[in-house]
Amino acid sequence: MSRFLATLLESAADTSRGMTTGEPAAPVRRPWSEVHGTALGIADALRRPDGDTPALTHGGAVGVLAGDPASIAPLAQAVWLTGGSVTMLHQPTARTDLMHWAEDTVAVLRMIDASTVVLGPPFDGLAPVLTERGIPFRLIEALQGDPAAVTPHAAAAAEDDTALLQLTSGSTAEPKAVRITHRNLHANITAMRQAARLDVERDVMISWLPLFHDMGMVGFLTIPMVTALELVTVTPLDFLSRPLLWAELISKYGGTVTAAPNFAYAVLARQLARADQELDLSSLRIALNGAEPVDPLAVGAFVDAGARFGLRPESVLCAYGMAETALGVAFAPVETGLAVDEIDADALESGRRAEPAGEGPTRAFPLLGPPLPGIEARVVGESGEVLGTRGVGVIQLRGESVTPGYLTVEGPVATQDAEGWFDTGDEGYLVEDGQVVVCGRRKDVIIMGGRNIYPTDIERAAAEADGVRAGNAVAVRLFAGEGQRRESFAVAVEARKADDEAEAALIRKDVTSRVVSAVGVRPARVEVLPPGSLPKTPSGKLRRAATADLLESHP
Repeated sequence: MSRFLATLLESAADTSRGMTTGEPAAPVRRPWSEVHGTALGIADALRRPDGDTPALTHGGAVGVLAGDPASIAPLAQAVWLTGGSVTMLHQPTARTDLMHWAEDTVAVLRMIDASTVVLGPPFDGLAPVLTERGIPFRLIEALQGDPAAVTPHAAAAAEDDTALLQLTSGSTAEPKAVRITHRNLHANITAMRQAARLDVERDVMISWLPLFHDMGMVGFLTIPMVTALELVTVTPLDFLSRPLLWAELISKYGGTVTAAPNFAYAVLARQLARADQELDLSSLRIALNGAEPVDPLAVGAFVDAGARFGLRPESVLCAYGMAETALGVAFAPVETGLAVDEIDADALESGRRAEPAGEGPTRAFPLLGPPLPGIEARVVGESGEVLGTRGVGVIQLRGESVTPGYLTVEGPVATQDAEGWFDTGDEGYLVEDGQVVVCGRRKDVIIMGGRNIYPTDIERAAAEADGVRAGNAVAVRLFAGEGQRRESFAVAVEARKADDEAEAALIRKDVTSRVVSAVGVRPARVEVLPPGSLPKTPSGKLRRAATADLLESHP
């Protein structure tokens, strides 16, 4: 029996709370009980074949290509109540080559052995592309069965059955999916509810996050649906078209909980600084910052800009998460705001120790809180030894939230060692009170003169240069022997004046100066690119490896 489904069914049976979609043009509120009723009808339709598309049976994988949360919520619930798994497919954008996207999508569907593909707004127009590729699909609007014909039960799935196949960020041509079980989901949702002190009587969640990303799908659709929390949700396009909408929704609905990657808070800070309308952000108790490195300067700008609208600094909650634990790994304590650990730069870069700052150069990293309940964390050195407090190495995790494995084009791959430990690939350390600090990705660390330099330090410095677009700076490692006598690094930034050579030269000079000042070494190259040039994942994260490839193609 699935404890995750048991919780979902209990919440659906008796609640007046629900989800609001369609802001700002045509808001519609649906109680979770109504969403559940719709889900039962969809479940009935899914378990019946439709033309070339077979019926969904226990264990079947469903690929979903849709953007409307009002459609995705009951569909996901229906799949789970039928014993299947959900995979949110990568969504094409206006700049996507649809032929390449179709090829990549076929590879994903083969990898997950999809039995059904469901297509919904605003991607209905892609039906001919799928048909041309021989991909059978069903339209969400056509999934209308008899709700009374389905008797929902938590025994529809077992604890170790797959609930979500979360596609990882990176190249869609070499897909990989994290297998999230019902056990993983229940454990992680329970832990996050406890750490965030979520309360159905008071909390209102506000979100624009994409549902093909774990923070959106798990954090701001599955959690409120399963626990009957009030939710107001719009699409990423709504936010990107008018970022201030995010703050307006918090103000209008008395939002108490929201979340976003760091770049979004930087964007909203600029909007709030210019805003001339009345807004009330005083209700916000959690503004979770996660999914990418947290920049204290961006957090400070957000807090300062929001202060005149009642935003409380203590509402900022820095977090560490990943798809491999369903979502959350560590949350900073609620109602405490940003806390930074300032350490000695030389000890970090040369000695692999996070010693408290002295009189010399320093580095500052946000404290990301202790591991969530049920998750163990440890730090391992280069020889596999477990390090003590403030020893810098690779972070490993263990617990019920941790995925048992990946699906790849070459077959399933286990994620845990014999003792259940999962290697995150992130470098970091633990402080005295057990809080986690992440320094960066192990594969991205730049080694120069025996020093370990983290790209985030370089990127933060570069992003401060005049003319550089916020959140659009990438530092990439240049290996020795690849036209380099020794290992070095390059910096790529986006700027609106990139096509003006004189302006670009000034930006390159400013970036170089700020990077040298921040980390004490000079980049081998600084490239100034037009907006939209830097490669990003479908969820908006900058891709360092792809940026390195881009720079190679533009010598």
